[in-house]
Amino acid sequence: MSEASINQVFKRIGYAGKVTGHGFRHTMSTILHEQGYNTAWIETQLAHIDKNSIRGTYNHAQYLDGRREMLQWYADYIDALQHGENVVHGKFGATR
Repeated sequence: MSEASINQVFKRIGYAGKVTGHGFRHTMSTILHEQGYNTAWIETQLAHIDKNSIRGTYNHAQYLDGRREMLQWYADYIDALQHGENVVHGKFGATR
């Protein structure tokens, strides 16, 4: 699905100029990094290409188990926000 498609949905529901699909990607990346999730998992989830051409050539890992855990945590976090919970999650200083 293209970013333009997502942004068209925002426009139809009255959010044009207030949010963008890319903005949600930024937010998710920031929150997951702050929670200490593995950068490779996050970058793979965002479909970013490794700028290191050697590593990008040899590493084709998908990190499915880690990404599944990470996305479930994120979904639970968003659900908690939606229900108005006072959400302060974290393993501050820890890496996952």
